[in-house]
Amino acid sequence: MRNQLRMSGVSESVVDDAVLILSELLSNACRHGRPLGRGMVGDGDVRVAWHVDKSGRLTVEVTDGGGPTRPVPATPSVTAHGGRGLNIITALSDAWGVRDDVHGEVTVWAVVQAGHHHEDFATRVAAPSAAAISELALVDPFDDLD
Repeated sequence: MRNQLRMSGVSESVVDDAVLILSELLSNACRHGRPLGRGMVGDGDVRVAWHVDKSGRLTVEVTDGGGPTRPVPATPSVTAHGGRGLNIITALSDAWGVRDDVHGEVTVWAVVQAGHHHEDFATRVAAPSAAAISELALVDPFDDLD
């Protein structure tokens, strides 16, 4: 996938984000979805696809057999072992959504805009800088002790 996307002119940062998004989508499909092809050859499968359209938008998607709940972002506790995947996808993508079909299959897709990409993921989720913290004008709790 990486090499094919690079050959299609997709930037390295977009490829990196798409790979992480795809990893999260696959993890969710394996954890929450039912396999495709119940009772058929290929039992246990999920389907992965990606497409770069003429405007440079990269769409990645994962299709499974559906699950007991709809995919929605969670608000996990600090100590939770999961529940952050769709929040990561929201941070990395320009848009994402869920598409159902008449056979019960569910496709979760995400779009990353090639060429119009935001700063990298680490910049978007990094802790605030020291300058930003000093701008908060926090009160020193020991000021009253003089």
